Amino acid sequence: MTKVLILGATGSLGRYVTQQAVEANHDVSVLVRSPSKLPADIRERVVVHQADLATTPESDLAAIFRNKDAVINTAGLVTEGQRFVDLVARVVAGLESLEEGNRPVFWFLAGAALLDLDDRGRRAVGFPRVAATYWPHLANFERIRQTGLDWRVLCPGPMVDQPALGLGRMRISLDRLPVRIPRSARFLPGTLVLPFFAHRIPEMIIPYADAAAVMLANLTPASEMSRHRVGLALPSGMRGTKARWAARPPAAVRIA
Repeated sequence: MTKVLILGATGSLGRYVTQQAVEANHDVSVLVRSPSKLPADIRERVVVHQADLATTPESDLAAIFRNKDAVINTAGLVTEGQRFVDLVARVVAGLESLEEGNRPVFWFLAGAALLDLDDRGRRAVGFPRVAATYWPHLANFERIRQTGLDWRVLCPGPMVDQPALGLGRMRISLDRLPVRIPRSARFLPGTLVLPFFAHRIPEMIIPYADAAAVMLANLTPASEMSRHRVGLALPSGMRGTKARWAARPPAAVRIA
């Protein structure tokens, strides 16, 4: 039985991680601001820590993190900018303050723009149009990669509230995009590479349930995903749609 702590367990992704962790019979703890937002059946089966990650002292966070096998952070939004960066920095500092032999595996959430586009190591988040919104992902990554933690960074595209497809069907990559960008693109300037990335985004619109499953299936210390960015994509030939990508009404989200 793995001792798992989930940060942001009432959020869009956190709900799936918590549900799946409970169903897998892990020893589950959650840290949330509003325990009342947890479903009653879940609340009865987890240890609940009520706290605000943005204001809780790092020493208090470290006490909650201690003796856990894994900490999965699904809290925070990239659109919160510096607030999101400060939140992640606080979590990282709390983990770093633990004795080296008592540090849990740490899953951190970013986005597909943080993955390498080609063998030149270029990333979409490095292009001004993308960086204007998604720069916190890069700032968080630079902070966490400087640590000695056993971290893994999940880098999905947009996520949707749809049934899981199953990890056996998903394309999973380490550090590089899980979708194909033409090799010739490596010779193009960034402004011309970005459209190739944008065209592939529908292949990376994945269910929250599959994103949760990837993290929970990889909690072993010093595993192949340790200290890597992890990309996810739908099976070859499948494309997802989401309102802001498909110009559809907000409720119209599907995977086809």
